[in-house]
Amino acid sequence: MKKYLKLLRVEQWVKNLFVFVPLFFSGNITNIDLLSKSIFAFIIFSFAASVVYILNDYNDIEADRKHPEKRRRPLASGIISKSKALGILAALIIIDIVLVVVAQLYFHEPLWKFSAIIACYFVMNLAYTFRLKHVPIIDIFIIALGFVFRVLAGGYITEINISKWATLLTFVLALVLAIGKRRGELINAQVSGKTRRALDGYNVQFADIALSISVTLAIVCYLMFTLSPEVQGRFHQRVFYTVIFVVFAFLRYLQQTLVYNRTESPTKIVYRDRYIQITLVLWVAAFLIQIYFKK
Repeated sequence: MKKYLKLLRVEQWVKNLFVFVPLFFSGNITNIDLLSKSIFAFIIFSFAASVVYILNDYNDIEADRKHPEKRRRPLASGIISKSKALGILAALIIIDIVLVVVAQLYFHEPLWKFSAIIACYFVMNLAYTFRLKHVPIIDIFIIALGFVFRVLAGGYITEINISKWATLLTFVLALVLAIGKRRGELINAQVSGKTRRALDGYNVQFADIALSISVTLAIVCYLMFTLSPEVQGRFHQRVFYTVIFVVFAFLRYLQQTLVYNRTESPTKIVYRDRYIQITLVLWVAAFLIQIYFKK
């Protein structure tokens, strides 16, 4: 079972929590109907993401076998055969289609926009897998857009309007994660050689500058989001002070990346760093207080 969970990259499903962003910031997290829709979106997007991961691993199997870490993946290591992986991929696609149909029947809504976002996510990642992941800068932009699609999916299925600043913040935050991942790959490439063609268009100095710019933009976007009339009117004005947690989390991430040269993916850094985890919990708690106890 463990090898199949590894093939699906279940640990990466945490990224799909972004579908809950519209619900969280709308102040309707206790609305059972909207929460149910968001959970459906999370499950559907998680299976869709796993399809993309399997397809990517299948396409990169030979390159992954030469990679110091990726060679341990189920397909690259041979633990799971190509034919079995394709069978699982096909099953996931069928399950996803069935889930979308079930969601439409259960909620008595067509969910066309939500379905269109899932389709666009698939098409974009097909282009990424077979071509665009080798194009520097375009590759990290596509990764960032994947997170924006998650937020849009959460907004469309719940019919919650998404703030422009929240959408832009999502894109820039995802860009930070993508650049951080590329930087880690560049550091590892100094020892084991480049394992990704797109790395030819990057170097550590460029990644450091891009990372600093992206973090700055993310903080500015968050500030603008908290100061926007929409947020100030909906929540308590003190929501602005939650920026303290955001700045600390970003600085801690930069410290782990630039000072300690942590080369793991940003997701793994978050999983393993207690300071970032505690800060995220405090941020969520502070925001919940602003939303539900604003009086």
